[in-house]
Amino acid sequence: QVQLVESGGGLVQAGGSLRLSCAASRNIFSFNDVGWYRQAPGKQRELVADITSGGSTNYADSVKGRFTISRDNAGKTVYLQMNNLKPEDTAVYYCNLRVYWGQGTQVTISS
Repeated sequence: QVQLVESGGGLVQAGGSLRLSCAASRNIFSFNDVGWYRQAPGKQRELVADITSGGSTNYADSVKGRFTISRDNAGKTVYLQMNNLKPEDTAVYYCNLRVYWGQGTQVTISS
């Protein structure tokens, strides 16, 4: 069983920054691909960014150059640094590893 806990969401103005964290109870991120997804009201959940066990990263076109996914050396936390935030980034952000999902953290960007 894997438990994922997201944190770091909040309300910020457009142009601001947030850093989301996804914490696991044990070192699991070093050996698995991990993704950040988001779901806005009335829309499907979409992949924002992911990082492979080898450290390769992939980003949705809408966030390239603004968001950065990373993980700590202990393999227990994955981060999503979000800069130059836009109102269209407003969504609930989820961490995903295989079939496991966190509870989500709300990100709201005001214009």
